[in-house]
Amino acid sequence: MNSKLTQLAERRQQLVAQSDAQRAILADTLEPWRTRLAQVDRGVAVLRYVRRHPVLMVGASLLLAALRPKRVGRWLQHGLMVWQLGRRLRRH
Repeated sequence: MNSKLTQLAERRQQLVAQSDAQRAILADTLEPWRTRLAQVDRGVAVLRYVRRHPVLMVGASLLLAALRPKRVGRWLQHGLMVWQLGRRLRRH
């Protein structure tokens, strides 16, 4: 029984060491992606905030309309396309 416990303890040590090495390799591999993923996280956070506060979108749209009436049509087209794309993606 004692030798079995010793074998299990040794196996556990090997597995822990192996997992530590794999974590280090994974951290090194993902390091170049860290800034890009952080930017994506910020973008997702902004989208969630805007979804929770739709009045801000209306206010921003009105502000755009007041400042540049000629370009509002293009902005609204782009916004409509993004909104429709988002709805389609949520359905699937």
